[in-house]
Amino acid sequence: MAIDWLDLDSPPALPGLFLRAALRHGVRGRHLPDLGLRCRLEVDPRHLARYRQVCGIAESAYLPPVYPHLLAFALQMQLLTDRRFPFPLLGLVHLENRIRVLRPLGGLGPFQVGVQLADLQPHDKGASFSLITHLEDQLGLLWEGDSRILCRALRLDGAPPPRTEQAPLDLAPLADWSAPADTGRRYARVAGDYNPIHLSALSARLFGFPRAIAHGLWNKARSLAELHAHLPLAGFAVEVRFQKPVLLPAHVTLQASQPGSSGQFRLLGAGDVPHMAGIWQPLRD
Repeated sequence: MAIDWLDLDSPPALPGLFLRAALRHGVRGRHLPDLGLRCRLEVDPRHLARYRQVCGIAESAYLPPVYPHLLAFALQMQLLTDRRFPFPLLGLVHLENRIRVLRPLGGLGPFQVGVQLADLQPHDKGASFSLITHLEDQLGLLWEGDSRILCRALRLDGAPPPRTEQAPLDLAPLADWSAPADTGRRYARVAGDYNPIHLSALSARLFGFPRAIAHGLWNKARSLAELHAHLPLAGFAVEVRFQKPVLLPAHVTLQASQPGSSGQFRLLGAGDVPHMAGIWQPLRD
């Protein structure tokens, strides 16, 4: 698929994109546009410090492995609210997230950040697609993210592709932490993601949740902060599947297999409610 790339001089302003998302309703097509957005960006050290603080990530000379998603958020929002994108943004569900760290994430840029859409497929509950994010430096591709997203409002012909499951490993408790009721608001102020399901019990109830829920990428970033000793600086991928939402406030436990080139982990709530399951593994050639 040839991508029609649009190069931006600066990231788009988020308030107008939120308004566009709120006003958009209904499915307008059954195909993803061959559209991509790119922009050159640098990391603001103050913003990075705030992100580390809200996600419980220790200081380091390297960017946290989930952080590039925040650099790309405004581009992602513009792509998902573009008139050529066929689905309404409100109601989309983040099912899975995979990141690939090709080389150490050192330095503050400048980077070229790009976003595009791919791989629309049937799903048991609708249709799913990938929102792909790239981070490049002067040497080429540095990092890649794949957010798998569900649109319940569209049904496609055919059966969903089969899922490949790894044999389960023995997991042991690694860490636990509390997520206060304001976790979603604190993360939103850093990430820019003001989805109402994360902000308060009142706004979350409008979308069928009894309380605000934690951002999936906050759960992933917070978990990888505890898994840092299990992961190399580069040459690895981490894939997670989001399960039951973390209703705030909450106390959660992270379980993981032994350190090694590959492994598994999961995030559990009270009564062993499964919130997130993940794997890490070396990159394939």
